[in-house]
Amino acid sequence: MIDVDGFGSHSFRSNASRGLSQGCRAADVERRLAAIRGHLPHLVIVAKVVIELKRVIATLAVALVGAATLTSPSAAAGVAPYEPTHAGPRVVSSAAAPASATVKEGQVKEIAPGGVITYPSVTSCLTVTVRLRGGGLVGAHASLFQVPGELRSDEILGALKQLVGGRPVAAIEVRGAVGAWHPSYFVKALEGYGEGEQVPISEGPDFNGIAQAVSRGLGLPRGLVTVEDVPDGDQNIR
Repeated sequence: MIDVDGFGSHSFRSNASRGLSQGCRAADVERRLAAIRGHLPHLVIVAKVVIELKRVIATLAVALVGAATLTSPSAAAGVAPYEPTHAGPRVVSSAAAPASATVKEGQVKEIAPGGVITYPSVTSCLTVTVRLRGGGLVGAHASLFQVPGELRSDEILGALKQLVGGRPVAAIEVRGAVGAWHPSYFVKALEGYGEGEQVPISEGPDFNGIAQAVSRGLGLPRGLVTVEDVPDGDQNIR
């Protein structure tokens, strides 16, 4: 009888201890969650500041390029304006498009239905993805500043249009550093400005202006185009 009572008392104390321990852990978790919730407004503010800082840095870079063109030796020497070719060696397509592709700055590529396009390290760039009605994707990575050997911003839409051809299009998605881009960069790249020419600088995100520029450059309806400002980093489009 004593052994049973002792066992029962021991069991009661063990259960009570476990209950108390679980209660403490639950209270600790609740305190941590409350602390995280308290910091959320500050985290949102920090995210907005980072996005705005990205836009300011890109805008400053454009302004510096504009200032440099005013004293450019080549401009002063009367070098003829650059004429976009609207086609280049970085346009990749095939009858049997690959299942996936990495599209770097200044490049245009196509993938098969169900595949994935990866745009790496999108910071001051814009990506333009054309969704074909047949299910494939044709993507272009427009660079604010030309990468040597790749397409300029005033060549990219022409190359994309050439690759799409006359195939039916379901949608056109533009993503990236919208606030850093002036719509005219698709018509005349920063490298195309010479002596005495004023370089247009973005004063903030112009979603409609960029959508219209892409629509005109591709010769497709404005209604197909959507524009989205997204954080820096890789973009994976399915």
